[in-house]
Amino acid sequence: MDIKSIIKSESHTIKSNDTIDKALELMGKFKVNGMPVVDDENNLVGMVVKADIYRFMISPGHYDTCPVEWVMSKSVIFAEVNDDLLVAAKKLRENDIISMPVIENGKVIGIISIEDLLDYFIGKEA
Repeated sequence: MDIKSIIKSESHTIKSNDTIDKALELMGKFKVNGMPVVDDENNLVGMVVKADIYRFMISPGHYDTCPVEWVMSKSVIFAEVNDDLLVAAKKLRENDIISMPVIENGKVIGIISIEDLLDYFIGKEA
């Protein structure tokens, strides 16, 4: 089975020129620990997570005006929309991450997480 059927399509993204302060605000609002970073055409260009922002904030400064681009990871682990569930699970586990963007033709269409996979397998057994 491919991941298209279980991804969270209501995923939230942020632009690389948005501020770190805005990223933290959105992550708090949506109760997520990270967000895909996209360009104006919704193409995946990076990933920003709270841990990277917090490491950046250790040094005093004006983080509220710094762009997300300063702290985002540009090398992003992602899944393709037609990847098999097992392939997605292995990517998450092998890279020690809890979620990753799902893309189709380079554009972010959702997020898949460990919780999504667990929910699917628990539901399958019920």
